[in-house]
Amino acid sequence: MKSDARVFVAGHRGLVGSALVRRLQHAGYSNLLLRTHAELDLENQSQVQAFFQENKPEYVVLAAAKVGGIMANNTYPAQFIFRNLAIQNNVIHEAYRNGVTRLLFLGSSCIYPRDCPQPMKEEHLLTGPLEPTNRPYALAKIAGIEMCWSYNREYGTKYMAVMPTNLYGPNDNYDLQNSHVLPALIRKMIEAKERGDAEVVVWGTGTPRREFLYSDDMADACVRLLTAPDAEYDDLLARFKPPLINVGCESEVTIRELAETTQKAVGFQGKLVFDTSKPDGTPRKLMDSGRMFSLGWRPKVDLETGIRLAVEDYMGSRK
Repeated sequence: MKSDARVFVAGHRGLVGSALVRRLQHAGYSNLLLRTHAELDLENQSQVQAFFQENKPEYVVLAAAKVGGIMANNTYPAQFIFRNLAIQNNVIHEAYRNGVTRLLFLGSSCIYPRDCPQPMKEEHLLTGPLEPTNRPYALAKIAGIEMCWSYNREYGTKYMAVMPTNLYGPNDNYDLQNSHVLPALIRKMIEAKERGDAEVVVWGTGTPRREFLYSDDMADACVRLLTAPDAEYDDLLARFKPPLINVGCESEVTIRELAETTQKAVGFQGKLVFDTSKPDGTPRKLMDSGRMFSLGWRPKVDLETGIRLAVEDYMGSRK
């Protein structure tokens, strides 16, 4: 990928998209195509058509999506399936129509069955029922994977679906109603500390196990794929059907351990109380990232360091 290649990062203000922009700019890529939602509504087919025809991006990373935690998924199931399908249909199809060289479609580990064997391998896709609390979102992402594979087979495109584990980092969503577990814990504990609360309530039993990856590490993995030599990239597409690669760290913690690590990073001195009336979600989600590891990529930021950086980011965002 040449340093002046036209790279469209869809969703550049979000958690993953902003990390990608930082990583690409640091690597010297100077021709990034960035549009806010106000400038380009990816759910609007005519706007997406006009953008691609005018700007002719050569590389696309589709990091834009409607995302959220258990509460958001349960509250807005129609929005999660409709809006995500609309975004990916528009972007992937226009990428094909305008001759995009490579496209990375970013998804989520929730595409795998609820009771999937651990660690979850790419070939476990569609081998069992999904977790009910995020089924609409998961189905939209599975459709995006199938769309990438179908376009590759029918039109000769070179689209790759990249499935990250649970991500966190700068520019995360800290809204308590719609955020994922880690940013919610960070905000809860900071506010509890400031108020002098005696306890913080954590959803569920604390026993589910989760894997977490810092957003800058995810951005490194994406850039590794975007800049892979043609022969290597083509070999990946030929070997992996569907063209799917997991990106994780192959290390996991319980939600209780996550809460305790966050408590330590924040300096909250109170007690953790687990509300067992709230849903746990999938019992365990550890991804097999062997395909990505085989390319020489490894995450660099450990969880304790990453949470500390995320706490600093949230505190800075409130100033």
